[in-house]
Amino acid sequence: MNRESYLFVNGETLSAIELLSTFRCLVKHFTIDQFRDWNSDVDRTWTVQELYYLSMQRERERVEKMENNGKRKLKVCVATCNRADYSKLAPIMFGIKANPEVFELEVVVLGSHLIDDYGNTFRMIEQDEFDIGSKLHTIVRGEDEAAMVESVGLALVKLPDVLQRLSPDVLIVHGDRFDALALATAAALMNIRILHLEGGEVSGTIDDSIRHAISKLAHYHACCTRSAERHLIAMCEDHSRILLAGCPSYDKLLTAHQRDDHADIIKAWLGDCVKEQDYIVALQHPVTTDIKNSIKIYDLMLDALISFNKKTLVLFPNIDAGSKEMVRVMRKKGIEQHPNFRAVKHVPFEQFIQLVAHAGCMIGNSSCGVREAGAFGTPVINLGTRQTGRETGENVLHVRDADTQNKIYHALDLQFGKRYPCSKIYGDGNAVPRILKFLQSINLDEPLQKTFCFPTVKDCISQDIDHILETQSALAVDLGGTNLRVAIISMKVPYNSITGNTSSQTHCQGKIVKKYTKSNPKTYEERIDLILQMCNEALKDAVHLNCRVLGVGVSTGGRVNPQEGVVLHSTKLIQEWSSVDIRTPVSNALHLPVWVDNDGNCAALAERKFGHGKGVENFVTIITGTGIGGGVVQHNELIHGSTFCAAELGHIMVSLDGPECMCGSRGCIEAYASGIALQREAKRLNDEELLFTEGMTLKKEDPVSAIDLINAARLGNSKADAVLRTAGMALGVGITNILHMVNPSMVILSGVLASFYEHPVRQVISQRALTSAKDIQVLTSDLEEPALLGAASMVLDYATRRTF
Repeated sequence: MNRESYLFVNGETLSAIELLSTFRCLVKHFTIDQFRDWNSDVDRTWTVQELYYLSMQRERERVEKMENNGKRKLKVCVATCNRADYSKLAPIMFGIKANPEVFELEVVVLGSHLIDDYGNTFRMIEQDEFDIGSKLHTIVRGEDEAAMVESVGLALVKLPDVLQRLSPDVLIVHGDRFDALALATAAALMNIRILHLEGGEVSGTIDDSIRHAISKLAHYHACCTRSAERHLIAMCEDHSRILLAGCPSYDKLLTAHQRDDHADIIKAWLGDCVKEQDYIVALQHPVTTDIKNSIKIYDLMLDALISFNKKTLVLFPNIDAGSKEMVRVMRKKGIEQHPNFRAVKHVPFEQFIQLVAHAGCMIGNSSCGVREAGAFGTPVINLGTRQTGRETGENVLHVRDADTQNKIYHALDLQFGKRYPCSKIYGDGNAVPRILKFLQSINLDEPLQKTFCFPTVKDCISQDIDHILETQSALAVDLGGTNLRVAIISMKVPYNSITGNTSSQTHCQGKIVKKYTKSNPKTYEERIDLILQMCNEALKDAVHLNCRVLGVGVSTGGRVNPQEGVVLHSTKLIQEWSSVDIRTPVSNALHLPVWVDNDGNCAALAERKFGHGKGVENFVTIITGTGIGGGVVQHNELIHGSTFCAAELGHIMVSLDGPECMCGSRGCIEAYASGIALQREAKRLNDEELLFTEGMTLKKEDPVSAIDLINAARLGNSKADAVLRTAGMALGVGITNILHMVNPSMVILSGVLASFYEHPVRQVISQRALTSAKDIQVLTSDLEEPALLGAASMVLDYATRRTF
């Protein structure tokens, strides 16, 4: 049968080739049973077109089934240039490798990885059992500005062939190195999608320009902090393509430093005699925009370390312009032969983390100091300007103008051996799962061309991988005489992932999302255990409530040193609570920074952030409850005093021979006007059978309270009214004394008795205050939970940067 042969079937003309093709399709896609059923249908006359249609329908169904059962893998190329960026990229690479059914991993190595002077660090990638698809020698030696430019050019010459051969769907680029700029440039011009890690950050050097340039070339962004996310949005990047993931290295950091072999690692690198927290890690890189000053600072740092006389691990600087001169300085001083120093080109990341975590101090200008070291609370001294724009924890002491050896030595003396709260500014340990999920959400059918957004950046809506708005939140802890309370408090009304809307409530700041209350235990151990238990429960709930917890604020009675997070002296209402370090156990257990202050000060902070004190430069808050306390805000700052007993307003004496106060003195405001004082007077009147008034429902078996005294006065009991007038007079006189001492523009009364005292206090001020103080505003607080809100405000408002 030749190509021109035709058959006449059912009245239709069909070529032999068409007929053969039709039956091949039928044979291929029909089962034997289907053929049997078809042949047995004797009453049915099938046309050739119908047979052909059936075969095509089967083919479409087969293709759709294949597509549904096995989507094409996403081909991801990870390019690493040096030891520093590999520490961030490796966790992602392991995550990709662990999901072979979803991803196909390609690894490209270039830059200083392949240079012997910098440790040939590509070997650690091979030791991690990654197949390196391409090794590109792209570094032009010289370690000056011209060499950096030539290295970028050489990389741009070599990269096109590699990228064309690998043909990845997505290229992952990290950070702000010149090698990374070459990678992003080549990929963008070759129409390859780019995911940029750690964009939007600010450090204060030429790295900023390179980092932002890469961000403009990248199609997707995985950033580490809320500020970085906002910077990217301000740079007109598309909100929906920005993932707030956290730093991938934190996925290892938060557990790695707890390894049992850290002592062996310390001995291996620094010797058998070196103990934990009794050595220094030094890592200083050149600043390419100020090479001369970089070398000077490096010289002074080494002199200070020699004088400080502690065992020190010195890592060689990176390959930036100026590094060659810094190595010369190190060798001129004989650092490599000095008995107190160990100079190395490279330390494997897992071991380096152990060394940093257990060091007495870290010094230099490496980003590791301001980022990773914060996860362990390791003291850090940041020299010069290379990292001064970055967000830091309180463990970092900046020596921006490091112009003398003495200044650096003094910084070492201040920082060495200290321990700070663990900081999670740069991550919570879940970055890699977020990034992998983000990669899977990339639609390769979308247009490749980037679109830029030009929003008015006021209250930016940020999205995580599930496009759910996470709100900046804090855990607030309030330790009272009776109850222990914990609350999740957010800055915004959380986004509703079901409706896609925010709440209709008008007050969106200072929202108590969820509150937990239990009886305050009597012993220290039980109290700490209960705090941790309640905080862990709240942290789990915060995930489901879309709240990103930034830290823990603790409000407690007594005299508190907020700098150390220690309760110095407690009130008699809370037992076993003097000379207690709250910060350390809570921070170590939760891996969150912790702030602690007196409950009166917390009430003032709450008013400053959420209440009547918002925008007021000078005001005083008075708490009227079980006791009398308060806080003083002067020039927008809370006053603590030299021994942390400022604003003990309840213990201002208004009489020389008044009733005895719980502090041991007589005539204090608290002895007259506190809830305990009113309860004492109510009990006295009740014992004398002078309290009960017609209209009261007072049962003999019920304990008498301050409320009973107030009710009796309202019903016309003259004895009860006299007690309350005396209490109001005492509080009013005390507040008048405060007006004459600190001259605030506002007095805010807070607590359960506030509304009752407002009128008497105003009356006393009008009668007894100086003319210039009589017009001071006296207001009752509108805040429902001032102690909890104030504890949260310490977290939400804390300024992390310190300057030396």
